[in-house]
Amino acid sequence: MVIITTREQKGSFMETIKSIVILFGGISSEHEVSCVSAASVLEHIDREKYDIRTIGITKAGNWFLTDSPASDISDGSWEQDENNRRAFIVPDRGTGGIMAENADGTFEVIRTDVVFPVLHGKNGEDGTMQGLLQLAGIPFIGSDTAASSASMDKAITKAMIEHRGYVDQARCYVVHQTAYDRDRNAQLEAVNSFFADTYPLFVKPANAGSSVGISKVKRAEDLEKALDLAFAEDCKVLVEEAITGREIEVAVLGNEEPQASCIGEIFAANEFYDYNAKYENSKSQTAIVRDLEPEKEQEIKDKAISVYETMGCSGMSRVDFFLEDGGRVVFNEINTLPGFTSISMYPKLWEASGIPYDELIDRLIKLALDKYER
Repeated sequence: MVIITTREQKGSFMETIKSIVILFGGISSEHEVSCVSAASVLEHIDREKYDIRTIGITKAGNWFLTDSPASDISDGSWEQDENNRRAFIVPDRGTGGIMAENADGTFEVIRTDVVFPVLHGKNGEDGTMQGLLQLAGIPFIGSDTAASSASMDKAITKAMIEHRGYVDQARCYVVHQTAYDRDRNAQLEAVNSFFADTYPLFVKPANAGSSVGISKVKRAEDLEKALDLAFAEDCKVLVEEAITGREIEVAVLGNEEPQASCIGEIFAANEFYDYNAKYENSKSQTAIVRDLEPEKEQEIKDKAISVYETMGCSGMSRVDFFLEDGGRVVFNEINTLPGFTSISMYPKLWEASGIPYDELIDRLIKLALDKYER
Protein backbone atom coordinates (compact mmCIF):
# COMPACT_ATOMS: atom_id res chain seq x y z
CA MET A 1 0.00 0.00 0.00
CA VAL A 2 1.26 3.47 -0.86
CA ILE A 3 1.38 5.82 2.12
CA ILE A 4 1.10 9.51 1.41
CA THR A 5 2.89 11.90 3.75
CA THR A 6 2.98 15.68 3.73
CA ARG A 7 5.72 18.14 4.46
CA GLU A 8 5.54 19.63 7.92
CA GLN A 9 4.32 23.19 8.04
CA LYS A 10 6.02 25.21 10.78
CA GLY A 11 3.72 27.86 12.07
CA SER A 12 3.82 31.39 10.77
CA PHE A 13 6.94 30.73 8.64
CA MET A 14 5.05 28.52 6.21
CA GLU A 15 2.02 30.77 6.45
CA THR A 16 3.98 33.77 5.16
CA ILE A 17 6.56 32.11 2.92
CA LYS A 18 5.18 31.03 -0.45
CA SER A 19 6.21 27.61 -1.71
CA ILE A 20 7.38 27.83 -5.33
CA VAL A 21 8.06 24.81 -7.52
CA ILE A 22 10.28 25.45 -10.55
CA LEU A 23 9.83 23.04 -13.44
CA PHE A 24 12.65 22.77 -15.97
CA GLY A 25 14.08 20.59 -18.72
CA GLY A 26 11.52 18.69 -20.74
CA ILE A 27 11.52 16.50 -23.82
CA SER A 28 11.63 19.28 -26.43
CA SER A 29 14.60 20.31 -28.53
CA GLU A 30 14.89 23.34 -26.22
CA HIS A 31 15.73 21.23 -23.16
CA GLU A 32 19.16 22.81 -22.64
CA VAL A 33 17.83 26.35 -22.92
CA SER A 34 15.22 25.55 -20.28
CA CYS A 35 17.92 24.30 -17.89
CA VAL A 36 19.95 27.49 -18.30
CA SER A 37 16.81 29.63 -17.81
CA ALA A 38 15.89 27.72 -14.63
CA ALA A 39 19.41 28.12 -13.25
CA SER A 40 19.16 31.87 -13.80
CA VAL A 41 15.78 32.02 -12.02
CA LEU A 42 17.26 30.10 -9.07
CA GLU A 43 20.15 32.54 -8.87
CA HIS A 44 17.85 35.58 -8.78
CA ILE A 45 14.77 34.48 -6.81
CA ASP A 46 14.54 35.82 -3.23
CA ARG A 47 14.95 32.79 -0.96
CA GLU A 48 13.92 34.80 2.09
CA LYS A 49 10.47 35.25 0.51
CA TYR A 50 10.01 31.81 -1.01
CA ASP A 51 10.52 28.14 -0.19
CA ILE A 52 11.97 26.81 -3.44
CA ARG A 53 11.68 23.27 -4.80
CA THR A 54 12.90 22.23 -8.24
CA ILE A 55 11.62 19.46 -10.48
CA GLY A 56 13.66 18.50 -13.51
CA ILE A 57 12.28 16.63 -16.50
CA THR A 58 14.78 14.58 -18.48
CA LYS A 59 14.80 14.34 -22.26
CA ALA A 60 13.28 10.88 -21.81
CA GLY A 61 10.36 12.45 -19.93
CA ASN A 62 11.26 11.30 -16.42
CA TRP A 63 10.46 13.68 -13.56
CA PHE A 64 12.73 14.14 -10.54
CA LEU A 65 12.62 16.35 -7.47
CA THR A 66 16.18 17.60 -7.17
CA ASP A 67 18.18 19.71 -4.73
CA SER A 68 21.02 20.15 -7.21
CA PRO A 69 22.59 23.63 -7.31
CA ALA A 70 21.91 26.05 -10.14
CA SER A 71 25.30 25.30 -11.73
CA ASP A 72 24.47 21.59 -12.06
CA ILE A 73 21.05 22.39 -13.47
CA SER A 74 22.63 24.72 -16.02
CA ASP A 75 25.13 22.17 -17.35
CA GLY A 76 22.79 19.16 -17.11
CA SER A 77 24.77 17.26 -14.48
CA TRP A 78 21.81 17.43 -12.07
CA GLU A 79 20.57 14.19 -13.63
CA GLN A 80 23.45 12.30 -11.96
CA ASP A 81 22.51 13.50 -8.45
CA GLU A 82 21.99 10.36 -6.34
CA ASN A 83 19.55 12.21 -4.08
CA ASN A 84 17.06 12.89 -6.90
CA ARG A 85 13.59 11.50 -6.20
CA ARG A 86 10.86 10.56 -8.64
CA ALA A 87 8.16 13.21 -8.81
CA PHE A 88 4.92 13.79 -10.65
CA ILE A 89 1.78 15.91 -10.75
CA VAL A 90 -1.50 14.28 -9.76
CA PRO A 91 -4.53 15.90 -11.43
CA ASP A 92 -6.77 14.74 -8.54
CA ARG A 93 -7.16 17.93 -6.52
CA GLY A 94 -7.90 16.00 -3.34
CA THR A 95 -4.45 14.41 -3.41
CA GLY A 96 -2.44 17.58 -3.25
CA GLY A 97 -1.02 17.99 -6.71
CA ILE A 98 2.76 17.49 -6.74
CA MET A 99 4.21 14.36 -5.16
CA ALA A 100 7.70 12.93 -4.66
CA GLU A 101 8.77 9.39 -3.79
CA ASN A 102 10.59 8.77 -0.51
CA ALA A 103 13.37 6.20 -0.05
CA ASP A 104 11.00 3.83 1.75
CA GLY A 105 8.50 3.82 -1.11
CA THR A 106 6.03 6.23 0.45
CA PHE A 107 5.08 9.43 -1.31
CA GLU A 108 5.37 12.99 -0.04
CA VAL A 109 2.97 15.73 -1.05
CA ILE A 110 4.95 18.82 -2.02
CA ARG A 111 3.16 21.87 -0.71
CA THR A 112 2.86 24.21 -3.68
CA ASP A 113 1.54 27.75 -3.86
CA VAL A 114 2.76 28.49 -7.38
CA VAL A 115 4.50 26.55 -10.15
CA PHE A 116 6.95 28.39 -12.38
CA PRO A 117 7.14 26.29 -15.57
CA VAL A 118 10.52 27.39 -16.91
CA LEU A 119 9.94 25.21 -19.95
CA HIS A 120 10.33 25.93 -23.63
CA GLY A 121 8.92 24.23 -26.70
CA LYS A 122 6.65 21.21 -26.98
CA ASN A 123 5.00 19.90 -23.82
CA GLY A 124 6.24 22.97 -21.99
CA GLU A 125 4.67 26.11 -23.40
CA ASP A 126 2.15 24.61 -25.84
CA GLY A 127 -0.69 24.19 -23.33
CA THR A 128 0.16 20.60 -22.38
CA MET A 129 1.76 21.43 -19.03
CA GLN A 130 -0.69 24.24 -18.43
CA GLY A 131 -3.61 21.85 -18.86
CA LEU A 132 -2.13 19.41 -16.36
CA LEU A 133 -1.61 22.19 -13.80
CA GLN A 134 -5.12 23.52 -14.35
CA LEU A 135 -6.59 20.06 -13.80
CA ALA A 136 -4.61 19.77 -10.57
CA GLY A 137 -5.79 23.20 -9.43
CA ILE A 138 -2.24 24.50 -8.98
CA PRO A 139 -1.58 28.20 -9.69
CA PHE A 140 1.17 28.71 -12.26
CA ILE A 141 3.05 31.51 -13.97
CA GLY A 142 2.08 32.29 -17.54
CA SER A 143 -0.88 31.91 -19.85
CA ASP A 144 -3.62 29.29 -19.51
CA THR A 145 -4.05 26.18 -21.65
CA ALA A 146 -5.94 27.77 -24.54
CA ALA A 147 -3.74 30.86 -24.89
CA SER A 148 -0.53 28.82 -24.58
CA SER A 149 -1.65 26.34 -27.23
CA ALA A 150 -2.85 28.98 -29.68
CA SER A 151 0.25 31.13 -29.23
CA MET A 152 2.61 28.19 -29.71
CA ASP A 153 1.04 27.31 -33.05
CA LYS A 154 2.27 29.94 -35.50
CA ALA A 155 -0.49 29.16 -38.00
CA ILE A 156 -3.24 29.65 -35.44
CA THR A 157 -1.54 32.79 -34.13
CA LYS A 158 -1.42 34.29 -37.60
CA ALA A 159 -5.08 33.48 -38.21
CA MET A 160 -6.13 35.15 -34.96
CA ILE A 161 -3.99 38.24 -35.58
CA GLU A 162 -5.31 38.53 -39.13
CA HIS A 163 -8.88 38.32 -37.83
CA ARG A 164 -8.11 41.11 -35.34
CA GLY A 165 -6.86 43.22 -38.24
CA TYR A 166 -4.83 45.80 -36.30
CA VAL A 167 -1.30 44.45 -36.88
CA ASP A 168 0.43 43.73 -40.19
CA GLN A 169 2.24 40.44 -40.68
CA ALA A 170 4.13 38.54 -43.39
CA ARG A 171 2.17 36.61 -46.01
CA CYS A 172 2.34 32.88 -45.36
CA TYR A 173 1.34 29.51 -46.74
CA VAL A 174 0.69 26.50 -44.49
CA VAL A 175 1.83 23.03 -45.54
CA HIS A 176 0.52 19.94 -43.72
CA GLN A 177 2.65 16.81 -43.59
CA THR A 178 -0.17 14.51 -44.69
CA ALA A 179 -0.58 16.48 -47.93
CA TYR A 180 3.19 16.78 -48.35
CA ASP A 181 3.75 13.04 -47.92
CA ARG A 182 0.92 12.26 -50.30
CA ASP A 183 2.23 14.48 -53.12
CA ARG A 184 5.22 16.64 -52.28
CA ASN A 185 5.60 17.95 -55.83
CA ALA A 186 2.07 19.33 -55.70
CA GLN A 187 2.82 21.08 -52.41
CA LEU A 188 6.09 22.52 -53.73
CA GLU A 189 4.24 23.86 -56.76
CA ALA A 190 1.50 25.30 -54.54
CA VAL A 191 4.06 27.19 -52.45
CA ASN A 192 5.82 28.59 -55.51
CA SER A 193 2.50 29.58 -57.06
CA PHE A 194 1.35 31.32 -53.89
CA PHE A 195 4.51 33.42 -53.71
CA ALA A 196 4.77 33.79 -57.51
CA ASP A 197 8.23 32.18 -57.45
CA THR A 198 9.53 35.08 -55.36
CA TYR A 199 12.41 34.37 -52.98
CA PRO A 200 13.79 34.45 -50.30
CA LEU A 201 11.27 32.69 -48.08
CA PHE A 202 11.40 31.47 -44.51
CA VAL A 203 10.28 27.93 -43.69
CA LYS A 204 9.26 27.31 -40.07
CA PRO A 205 7.75 24.48 -38.03
CA ALA A 206 4.36 25.69 -36.76
CA ASN A 207 5.07 24.41 -33.25
CA ALA A 208 8.69 24.92 -32.25
CA GLY A 209 10.68 27.61 -30.49
CA SER A 210 14.21 29.00 -30.33
CA SER A 211 14.26 29.02 -34.16
CA VAL A 212 14.71 25.24 -34.24
CA GLY A 213 14.00 23.81 -37.70
CA ILE A 214 13.85 27.21 -39.43
CA SER A 215 15.52 27.81 -42.80
CA LYS A 216 15.97 30.81 -45.05
CA VAL A 217 15.37 29.61 -48.60
CA LYS A 218 16.87 31.66 -51.40
CA ARG A 219 16.14 29.35 -54.35
CA ALA A 220 13.24 27.12 -55.36
CA GLU A 221 15.65 24.16 -55.54
CA ASP A 222 16.25 24.40 -51.77
CA LEU A 223 12.60 24.52 -50.72
CA GLU A 224 12.15 20.76 -50.44
CA LYS A 225 15.17 20.37 -48.15
CA ALA A 226 13.90 23.18 -45.90
CA LEU A 227 10.45 21.60 -45.67
CA ASP A 228 11.97 18.24 -44.73
CA LEU A 229 13.97 19.94 -41.96
CA ALA A 230 10.88 21.71 -40.61
CA PHE A 231 8.73 18.57 -40.75
CA ALA A 232 11.29 16.85 -38.51
CA GLU A 233 10.02 19.20 -35.76
CA ASP A 234 6.29 19.36 -36.47
CA CYS A 235 3.57 18.03 -38.76
CA LYS A 236 2.57 21.55 -39.85
CA VAL A 237 4.93 24.03 -41.50
CA LEU A 238 4.68 27.72 -42.39
CA VAL A 239 6.31 29.21 -45.45
CA GLU A 240 6.58 32.99 -45.09
CA GLU A 241 7.74 35.85 -47.23
CA ALA A 242 11.00 37.35 -45.99
CA ILE A 243 10.61 40.73 -44.30
CA THR A 244 13.56 43.13 -44.43
CA GLY A 245 13.84 45.29 -41.36
CA ARG A 246 15.09 45.68 -37.82
CA GLU A 247 14.27 42.79 -35.48
CA ILE A 248 12.65 44.27 -32.39
CA GLU A 249 11.06 42.77 -29.29
CA VAL A 250 8.73 43.93 -26.54
CA ALA A 251 8.18 42.28 -23.16
CA VAL A 252 4.58 42.28 -21.92
CA LEU A 253 3.61 41.74 -18.28
CA GLY A 254 0.18 41.50 -16.66
CA ASN A 255 -3.26 39.94 -16.63
CA GLU A 256 -6.28 42.20 -17.28
CA GLU A 257 -4.16 45.36 -17.61
CA PRO A 258 -0.92 44.31 -19.32
CA GLN A 259 2.05 46.64 -19.57
CA ALA A 260 4.69 46.84 -22.29
CA SER A 261 8.38 47.28 -21.62
CA CYS A 262 10.82 49.44 -23.50
CA ILE A 263 11.82 48.09 -26.92
CA GLY A 264 14.80 45.86 -27.61
CA GLU A 265 16.62 45.07 -30.82
CA ILE A 266 18.40 41.95 -32.03
CA PHE A 267 21.63 42.08 -34.00
CA ALA A 268 22.04 38.50 -35.19
CA ALA A 269 25.51 37.16 -35.86
CA ASN A 270 24.12 34.91 -38.57
CA GLU A 271 21.99 35.70 -41.60
CA PHE A 272 18.93 35.40 -39.38
CA TYR A 273 18.36 34.86 -35.66
CA ASP A 274 18.57 31.07 -35.62
CA TYR A 275 19.37 28.75 -32.70
CA ASN A 276 23.12 29.21 -33.12
CA ALA A 277 22.83 32.99 -33.23
CA LYS A 278 20.60 33.01 -30.14
CA TYR A 279 22.52 30.70 -27.83
CA GLU A 280 25.90 29.71 -29.24
CA ASN A 281 27.38 32.60 -31.22
CA SER A 282 28.80 35.27 -28.92
CA LYS A 283 28.82 37.80 -31.78
CA SER A 284 25.02 38.16 -31.60
CA GLN A 285 24.10 41.31 -29.73
CA THR A 286 21.00 42.85 -28.19
CA ALA A 287 20.36 46.47 -27.34
CA ILE A 288 17.71 48.80 -26.02
CA VAL A 289 16.20 50.87 -28.83
CA ARG A 290 16.64 54.59 -28.18
CA ASP A 291 16.39 56.17 -31.64
CA LEU A 292 12.66 55.94 -32.32
CA GLU A 293 10.23 58.82 -32.29
CA PRO A 294 7.89 58.65 -29.28
CA GLU A 295 4.90 58.09 -31.54
CA LYS A 296 6.51 55.10 -33.27
CA GLU A 297 7.66 53.65 -29.95
CA GLN A 298 4.13 53.91 -28.56
CA GLU A 299 2.70 52.33 -31.71
CA ILE A 300 4.96 49.30 -31.27
CA LYS A 301 4.05 48.97 -27.59
CA ASP A 302 0.33 49.27 -28.37
CA LYS A 303 0.60 46.58 -31.02
CA ALA A 304 2.47 44.30 -28.63
CA ILE A 305 -0.33 44.62 -26.11
CA SER A 306 -2.93 44.12 -28.86
CA VAL A 307 -1.28 40.84 -29.88
CA TYR A 308 -1.08 39.78 -26.23
CA GLU A 309 -4.75 40.47 -25.62
CA THR A 310 -5.88 38.97 -28.94
CA MET A 311 -4.17 35.69 -28.00
CA GLY A 312 -5.74 35.77 -24.52
CA CYS A 313 -2.39 35.78 -22.74
CA SER A 314 -1.76 36.38 -19.06
CA GLY A 315 1.28 36.66 -16.83
CA MET A 316 3.91 37.34 -19.45
CA SER A 317 4.92 37.07 -23.09
CA ARG A 318 7.53 38.45 -25.44
CA VAL A 319 6.19 39.86 -28.71
CA ASP A 320 8.53 40.07 -31.70
CA PHE A 321 8.25 42.41 -34.69
CA PHE A 322 10.10 43.63 -37.73
CA LEU A 323 10.42 47.38 -38.26
CA GLU A 324 10.79 48.15 -41.95
CA ASP A 325 12.78 51.12 -43.23
CA GLY A 326 9.55 52.85 -44.20
CA GLY A 327 8.24 52.57 -40.65
CA ARG A 328 5.80 49.69 -41.11
CA VAL A 329 5.61 47.45 -38.01
CA VAL A 330 5.24 43.76 -38.95
CA PHE A 331 4.33 41.14 -36.36
CA ASN A 332 6.63 38.11 -36.28
CA GLU A 333 5.61 35.89 -33.34
CA ILE A 334 4.69 35.72 -29.66
CA ASN A 335 6.44 33.64 -27.01
CA THR A 336 4.40 32.92 -23.87
CA LEU A 337 7.33 31.44 -21.90
CA PRO A 338 10.32 33.44 -23.13
CA GLY A 339 13.89 32.66 -22.19
CA PHE A 340 14.97 33.63 -18.69
CA THR A 341 18.73 33.25 -19.03
CA SER A 342 21.02 36.06 -17.91
CA ILE A 343 21.21 37.30 -21.51
CA SER A 344 17.56 36.74 -22.45
CA MET A 345 15.65 39.74 -23.73
CA TYR A 346 12.58 39.37 -21.53
CA PRO A 347 14.26 40.03 -18.16
CA LYS A 348 16.71 42.49 -19.75
CA LEU A 349 13.88 44.59 -21.19
CA TRP A 350 12.12 44.81 -17.84
CA GLU A 351 15.36 45.63 -16.07
CA ALA A 352 15.87 48.48 -18.54
CA SER A 353 12.26 49.52 -17.82
CA GLY A 354 12.91 49.73 -14.08
CA ILE A 355 11.96 46.24 -12.87
CA PRO A 356 15.02 44.20 -11.80
CA TYR A 357 15.09 40.42 -12.25
CA ASP A 358 14.16 39.52 -8.64
CA GLU A 359 11.24 41.96 -8.60
CA LEU A 360 10.08 40.61 -11.96
CA ILE A 361 9.84 37.14 -10.43
CA ASP A 362 7.85 38.60 -7.50
CA ARG A 363 5.39 40.20 -9.91
CA LEU A 364 4.98 37.03 -11.94
CA ILE A 365 4.21 35.03 -8.80
CA LYS A 366 1.64 37.60 -7.69
CA LEU A 367 0.03 37.60 -11.15
CA ALA A 368 -0.24 33.80 -11.00
CA LEU A 369 -1.96 33.93 -7.62
CA ASP A 370 -4.25 36.78 -8.70
CA LYS A 371 -5.33 34.83 -11.79
CA TYR A 372 -6.02 31.70 -9.77
CA GLU A 373 -8.11 33.60 -7.21
CA ARG A 374 -10.37 35.19 -9.83
